[in-house]
Amino acid sequence: MVVDSISQLEKQSVDKMGSADLLLGLLVDLSPDDLARMVNALRALPGSPRIVVLQNRDAAALEPSAADGLPEDSSLSLVPWPAGSSSSPATPVQSVSAAYESIFRTGEKLEVRACCLIASKLEDATLEWVCRLIQPLLEDGFDLVAPCYARRRLEGLLNNSIVGPLTRSLYGKRIQNPMGPDLGVSRKLFQCVLAAQPNNTTAGNGMHLLASLAPLAGCDDIRVCQAYLGSRSYPPVDWTNLSSLLTEILGPVFLAMEKNAPCWQRTRNSIAVTTRNELKLPSSQPTGTVEIDRLISSFQLGLRDLQEIWGLVLPPATLFELRRVSPQEFRIPDELWVKIIYDFALAHRLRTINRAHLLASLTPLYLGWVASYARELENADPAAVHRRLERLSLAYETEKPYLISRWRWPDRFNP
Repeated sequence: MVVDSISQLEKQSVDKMGSADLLLGLLVDLSPDDLARMVNALRALPGSPRIVVLQNRDAAALEPSAADGLPEDSSLSLVPWPAGSSSSPATPVQSVSAAYESIFRTGEKLEVRACCLIASKLEDATLEWVCRLIQPLLEDGFDLVAPCYARRRLEGLLNNSIVGPLTRSLYGKRIQNPMGPDLGVSRKLFQCVLAAQPNNTTAGNGMHLLASLAPLAGCDDIRVCQAYLGSRSYPPVDWTNLSSLLTEILGPVFLAMEKNAPCWQRTRNSIAVTTRNELKLPSSQPTGTVEIDRLISSFQLGLRDLQEIWGLVLPPATLFELRRVSPQEFRIPDELWVKIIYDFALAHRLRTINRAHLLASLTPLYLGWVASYARELENADPAAVHRRLERLSLAYETEKPYLISRWRWPDRFNP
């Protein structure tokens, strides 16, 4: 962390501690009872590690009553921690990004063996998530413990449609959620990540840090596993305002893709990674829905208004296939969708147009994919959702030669 960018109370607390074994960064609020249960679970870890907990609360909110139920223990330090920097990032994504960077840099200052980051809302039943993310780091020498959540039809779609399968295809490791948000990270890994940043004194690079984890796992000597955590509570999606989210998430992913091109061009197939805890599909699906007709209308509006931009990014054959998509039987085939993502990644590398405008222009296409996916799986059970997403991941791998060809010879269209 850039310690000067955080609260004076945290700075003083960190300076006083000197060192620790484990740093737990909580980007969510916990009740005193939940915090006590979590701390008791951490005390059961082998070796009695010295633990620092950064809790997302203002200093004024952490009065003595907040620690009720926590027995005195010199091996545990609880620090009030406003997630993000004092510069008040403009968006929730930027705020979370600054928080991740802050945690990594605090871990470096404290010389911890590992960091655990929790950004998802924790229910009583999921307080064990923390131990599941920590144990492989401390007991088995893994460097990255990525979360494996129960896959539900209309949750985590940006990850399921782009980030996850793209990362798997590029770097050859089948990591379901390569950017977390709940993660276990070893000292070795977060040092590598921080060292790779162009300016280690600049706050707000957190999303770039997260985007670099999977490439390091795929290209360097980094041991990675997954921990099955169960169902995650996702924040509601604003389907009408996704452009900024796509820019903030995909921009760092595409930059990492450019940086690691020599590595991923040598990777041909993906392999499974160790997954801890038994994977159990949920017995029921949440009742969330999307307005498919509205999403299709957004796609058609983009098809009408963005032809000039898309013509700079997509080959003629892809544009032709998009025009052929019928509103009545709306479907975007996996092969078509994967090539679109690969071509946008290439255009991002070449700066075909302003990068922010480029990623914003992907929004109608993404909404079209969501509409196609939601219509296809309208009555699907959890097992069918899992199989469907696996087919999409395989399509990314199958079409990877197309990406490599376009990447090496970008002036050639491959209709």
